Amino acid sequence: MMELGAYSFGDTQRNPDGSLRPTAEAIGNLFAAIVLADQAGLDYFGVGEHHTLDMPASSPGTVIAAAAAATRRIKLGSGASIISTDDPVRVFQQFSTADAISGGRVEITAGRGSSVETFPLFGFDLDDYDRLYAEKLELLMAINDSPTANVSWSGTVRAPIHDLAVVPRPVHGKLPIWLATGGSAPSSARAGKLGLPISYGIIGGAPARFAPLANLYRASAAQAGHAGENIKVSVAALGLIAPTKQEALDRFYPGWYNLNIGMGKLRGWPAPDRRAFLAQAEAPGAYYVGDPDEVAARIVDLHGHMGHMRHFLQMDIGSLPQEHFLESLTLLATEVKPRVERLLAGK
Repeated sequence: MMELGAYSFGDTQRNPDGSLRPTAEAIGNLFAAIVLADQAGLDYFGVGEHHTLDMPASSPGTVIAAAAAATRRIKLGSGASIISTDDPVRVFQQFSTADAISGGRVEITAGRGSSVETFPLFGFDLDDYDRLYAEKLELLMAINDSPTANVSWSGTVRAPIHDLAVVPRPVHGKLPIWLATGGSAPSSARAGKLGLPISYGIIGGAPARFAPLANLYRASAAQAGHAGENIKVSVAALGLIAPTKQEALDRFYPGWYNLNIGMGKLRGWPAPDRRAFLAQAEAPGAYYVGDPDEVAARIVDLHGHMGHMRHFLQMDIGSLPQEHFLESLTLLATEVKPRVERLLAGK
């Protein structure tokens, strides 16, 4: 079965003069989108962690806890939690609390984060980037894997824990913990060796080029003796669905342009190029922008390369109008999902 869903960092709308609207409104819009995604029949919604005016979803666990009480079926997770600059004890507590509210539908995706604003914000040194991630992932797994509520752990990046209770415990004993990666071979091997499911963020290039990484992940898992339902792959990508391909392109491009202008100022990216956008929005590019038939066919094509079991899209970027976001979520659930199921069943 292929699970379909969406993820968001929150998307702050703009006034007619181009100024940003309140970030509180963005969080309200995100909450409404999750509720609609559940009602429409999507399988998964991820809330990513960012700390900027245009992407203000800085506390995924809080949004997920609220959504847990307002939804009935959809799986909810972080996409991703930046554990390098957070406390794994608190992350676990927040998500297991949301899990209790949801009845057991909550997951954690643990990542390093492609943005580094959390390091100065929370007082961490970028020189400790790798050590922070490795040790905090180890602690998060130790808490999750503990057979009792009491946990012991020691490392170099935080105070040790000596037989202390970390509560509440998840509904089903453990939370699903995914490892997020933008496509590094060491991260793929790490996830396999740890026996964690892996989530690939594919935001450029041809998605099929990630197939060797998925193969490396599965081979690393097998070599470490991990097998079963926990060895699985998901794909996060950019995309938007509309009734027609042209509508999808016309709706998505302004937000893509705004996003790239903003990120260019932070990271030194070149000016946005519409030709580059259009190239990525056509197969075999990384953007799943189109009508339901095209998006479904492209998801199934990638499944043939990667064998992934979940495909979820970031749609609300660069102040995409909320009504277009909600329509895209509805089309993904009601039009794309049945097409994907039929195409996979026919293989």
